[in-house]
Amino acid sequence: MLNPKFKYVLLAFIIVLGGIFVLKANSIVRAQGKSESIPDKYIVVFKDNVVNPQDVADEMARVHGLSIDHVFTTAIKGFSATIPQARLDKVKSDSSVQFVSDDKVVEASAQTTPTGINRINATSNTNEGNGIGVAVIDTGIDLTHPDLQANIIANYSCVRGKKTGKDDNGHGSHVAGTIAALNNTTGVVGVAPQAKLIAVKVLNSNGSGTWSSVICGIDWVTANIVKYNIKVANMSLGGGGSSDNNCGNSNNDALHKAICKSAQAGVTYAVAAGNDNSDANSSVPAAYDDTVITVSALADSDGQSGGLGSPTSYGVDDTFAGFSNYGSVVDIGAPGVSIYSTWKSGGYSTISGTSMATPHVAGAAALYIKSHPGSTWSQVRDGLVSAAEGLNAGHTDISGLHPEPIVQANNL
Repeated sequence: MLNPKFKYVLLAFIIVLGGIFVLKANSIVRAQGKSESIPDKYIVVFKDNVVNPQDVADEMARVHGLSIDHVFTTAIKGFSATIPQARLDKVKSDSSVQFVSDDKVVEASAQTTPTGINRINATSNTNEGNGIGVAVIDTGIDLTHPDLQANIIANYSCVRGKKTGKDDNGHGSHVAGTIAALNNTTGVVGVAPQAKLIAVKVLNSNGSGTWSSVICGIDWVTANIVKYNIKVANMSLGGGGSSDNNCGNSNNDALHKAICKSAQAGVTYAVAAGNDNSDANSSVPAAYDDTVITVSALADSDGQSGGLGSPTSYGVDDTFAGFSNYGSVVDIGAPGVSIYSTWKSGGYSTISGTSMATPHVAGAAALYIKSHPGSTWSQVRDGLVSAAEGLNAGHTDISGLHPEPIVQANNL
């Protein structure tokens, strides 16, 4: 059994991402578009031993009276054609044919606006955070994701054995999508779709790491503020600890001191309150009330205010999520239940947690800084709180633990 003092030290120095990431879900890839068969349109696939697909296709067209659209010679051997029903069986029975598939309608995947983006009215703002650098201090970001790649301007790794900020977990990519997924025709859209993303990998493929790796990330971000115009950092992570409200100088807290120095240099930190349904004063960096914006999670099912949506897995619509930490250090809330966003390997996933709430605020901070250049972190916090939705103005708190407002992005 561990010595109690050693247990405390271990809690203080090892990050367990599961404390911030309530549902470590597998990637949920949503296929979009239709799958309707086109009448009399078929794809004929030849057997592998067919040597010259073009010649065989031409001969079959002559014999069966077909109108060929395309001939395939490499990925598969075969052709697509209009084949009347009266001739289909004869085509299928041809000695060169392996099988025949229906030709079907396919469409470009339409862009989806996640419920969280709608709930904070981000799409109502013409300000898209153009050029504001947002560091995602996490498991990294999928550097080639089609919904993120154009906005990623830098990456760095503090994890031993990993040379880049590539995400091998999924969590950081999900966070990045909520902040700044592109406003294009596919996938999802972020709160600040013209902000620039900086992938800072401090957590491994299991979503865990050390305070020293997190400090490494903060240190790198602070050293590169000017180079990448880094104005915001998202930290959807946490571990056990408390604050001395003196930037760690009174209790020898290196993490606290590092964040304070970085904030003083011009970076606004949005951090997760945690998912233990307990006082966030016992979790850091959430407890660092003198230098971060701490974010709780709202349960929202319909992307609208007013509590008219169906109940969620973690509470009634437009109430605070049952897992969310609370307390005097919490500054603001944001949607954090069933949030749909980007994932590793080019995918998309729906997960829950204060980790998912925090990037809504990080994105909103980028918008605020874009329209209020030169703002300090506390001015950003106060500006977001001032523009936020107050209690009972669209959401309620049946627990009596969450007086904080819900971030709104439409007037930033």
